[in-house]
Amino acid sequence: MKFSALFSLLLSPFKWLRKIRGFRLVYTPLLAIVLFTSVMGVILGTLHLQEKTQQESALFRELSFAKQRIQLRFANNLDALTTINREIAASEDQVKLKQIAYEQANDLVRNNHEIIKIISLNEKIQYLWTVPLSNAKADSSRKNPNDQLTNEGLASTVELSRVTSRAAFSQFISLNSLDDDPLANERKVVFWQVVPNFVGGEIVGYLAALYTAQGVLEVVPAELKAHYRFTLLADNEKVLAMSSDRGIPKRAFSNQTSLDIGVLSPNLTLRIDTYPPPTNLTFRMLIGVVIGLCAFVIWSLWSVLKQMQVRQEAEANLRTETSFRSAMENSTPIGIRAHDMQKRITYVNRAFCEMTGWSAKELVGLTPPFPFWPDARREELAEKMNRALKSEVISKTGIEGVILRRDGSQIQTRTFIAPLINEKGKQTGWVTSLIDISEPKKIREELAASQERFITVLEGLDAAVSVVDLETDALLFANRFYRENFGDDSKGHFKLAGDSNNLETLHDLAEDLQDSPPGIPTPFLYQESESEEIQLEDGNKWYEVRRRFIPWVDGHLAQLLIATDITMRKEADELSRQQEERMQFTSRLTTMGEMASSLAHELNQPLSAISNYCMGVAKRLDGHIDPALNKEILPALEKASEQAHRAATIIQRIRGFVKRSEPQRKSVSITEIINDAVGLVEIEAHRHRLSITSDLAENLPEINIDPVLILQVLVNLLKNALDSVREAYPLSSRWSAPPVKISADLDTSTFPAMLRIRVTDAGGGIPVAVIERMFEPFFSTKSDGMGMGLNICRSVIESHHGRLWASNIMDSEQTKLTGCTFTILLPLESPDSKARVE
Repeated sequence: MKFSALFSLLLSPFKWLRKIRGFRLVYTPLLAIVLFTSVMGVILGTLHLQEKTQQESALFRELSFAKQRIQLRFANNLDALTTINREIAASEDQVKLKQIAYEQANDLVRNNHEIIKIISLNEKIQYLWTVPLSNAKADSSRKNPNDQLTNEGLASTVELSRVTSRAAFSQFISLNSLDDDPLANERKVVFWQVVPNFVGGEIVGYLAALYTAQGVLEVVPAELKAHYRFTLLADNEKVLAMSSDRGIPKRAFSNQTSLDIGVLSPNLTLRIDTYPPPTNLTFRMLIGVVIGLCAFVIWSLWSVLKQMQVRQEAEANLRTETSFRSAMENSTPIGIRAHDMQKRITYVNRAFCEMTGWSAKELVGLTPPFPFWPDARREELAEKMNRALKSEVISKTGIEGVILRRDGSQIQTRTFIAPLINEKGKQTGWVTSLIDISEPKKIREELAASQERFITVLEGLDAAVSVVDLETDALLFANRFYRENFGDDSKGHFKLAGDSNNLETLHDLAEDLQDSPPGIPTPFLYQESESEEIQLEDGNKWYEVRRRFIPWVDGHLAQLLIATDITMRKEADELSRQQEERMQFTSRLTTMGEMASSLAHELNQPLSAISNYCMGVAKRLDGHIDPALNKEILPALEKASEQAHRAATIIQRIRGFVKRSEPQRKSVSITEIINDAVGLVEIEAHRHRLSITSDLAENLPEINIDPVLILQVLVNLLKNALDSVREAYPLSSRWSAPPVKISADLDTSTFPAMLRIRVTDAGGGIPVAVIERMFEPFFSTKSDGMGMGLNICRSVIESHHGRLWASNIMDSEQTKLTGCTFTILLPLESPDSKARVE
């Protein structure tokens, strides 16, 4: 113990030296790099500062030069104006004087772009001449809005020059831009310079020169304006003119100075800006190289440190991983074994040994066939293993197989195979894992059998069974009946579910239940809805539907729906209802027939007696009264007897019709029947202040009909037309109501041609709902009507093998009903007569 402690004490200084050496090897280069970077940064910063100072000095020199050029130009212009004044004052010949002064002023304007014009004024401030000469006609034809501004500035400057007796400048004048002035942008800001002309100490006139601020910058040489931007500023930093509108970067250098262009001149500032920004490619390249080298060295050092750390961590992780894998392989119930490229077993875990009953020493080194393979299936298992080892695709479902335990029992397994790759990326073998699936396979087989029985029952049902996911609207299950009638999607399910608005409600319900805490009450989910009878829109099929909510196998809320086809039951119920209605109609018609027979029997004798009495009275009175009275009474009695006989005939015909006997046809003229019908109805029409007109075609042939029944049909139609007009027009305005029109002609649009009779009124027409049922028995729109008139009329016409229908009349705009027309088509020859002829 003492020796080992002494040895450790002797070795401790070497450990500290090794640590210090490692620290020096790692951090000394880093400190050197930091120191080098700092020194280079100071040097580069000093160079940059020096370069900036040099650029600012150069900028100040260029600004001073431009200032001197502008001041010199203004001094030269003042001297030129003074010289012109001196020439004007020294010359005695006014014509020659004016010519010389004008030429000198014109040369001054032409050679100096900053001067727009020069004006000569006398002592009374009256214009003598202007250079350049302006167009008098143009000036007189239009007014320049800028003239007033410039004149006001000129007047104030002349006054200032007169008071001070020296040259004076005006304030800056901002002119309005004119569309017809091409130099508007250059002459946007102008100012005046007025030079007084002294003779003998007295002012005898003035010379005024109009300057442009943009023209002042033209004095600066073009080579300077190519590298710098010059700007003229007023006292309030207002920009008067700018040598270029090209923008300058934020890092550009700038300087400015005041321009003293005269004693009585406004404060004018000249500013200079650099563009493009000052750069030094060499300096920046040097900075980039230094920074790049420093970054590369730091990155290299950092990479070495990281690699050392990664290596230490990898060694620690490898030890941890080895321990973890050993613990995991020993604790997992999955059997694991490894094979080399010759299929020899190189490793087995404890679970595999427990699964087979052999120890690891007994299994390692074995080659196929293995002792844990059953003898009867060794060839099959060897072929599966070879096929799986040769396959380049890893099977996700595995390979089902069998293992024979050492005690002789067998277990069902599923084997998964993966290639074993070394650190060089080369395959050195395979790793297989085995799972005992004996119990799950048994349970799965039982579930499959149960599922098959359940599906067989559902597929045999004559009802549609479907399950739909309420979150995705996907069809989860559908039996044979549903697939045959509604397809393979969920559209049929939601059609059977009822209103389409229920879909949104079901989605909301599913979302609420999904967000709610677990534990949905079972009674709510399995509560069955009442059965509903649903008729599909795209067919005449009826279904009795029952539905309920169920949790599906994945936990989502679903809806189960069972729909039974009840179309045949519905059709039977409808046939039963129709049969019952027919029986009711038959019963009522039978009752009406019995009543008609009874009325015919009871009314025949009174009508015969009335006819006999009328004829007897006529015979007794014949020749015994005044001939004048005889002409009035006898025709009336004869007509009364005739109408009584006619009434008896009508009753007999109706009685025969109710008994379904054939009409008593004879060849008659339809014109006489129509005239008789009009004559019978005209009395009632006149009583209601209405009229009836006839429009009968000429030479209408006689037709074989029952005149009494046809007359009764026409009378009924005319009365209905009068009732329609009477309802449409009040009593006070019936004098203007159109008459009821009855017409007869031949309809040649059919073959053979038929007799066409039309009764037209100008009433309110017939509603569409009424016109579809108006010929049904016992259907009436009148409060006191029995609903048999039009039905009997159609039956009479159809018994004559004709047709009867009604159609409304619309106004010209097709928006309002203006009447109705009843049309009768009768064959010119009856089918019975044709048969007899043949």
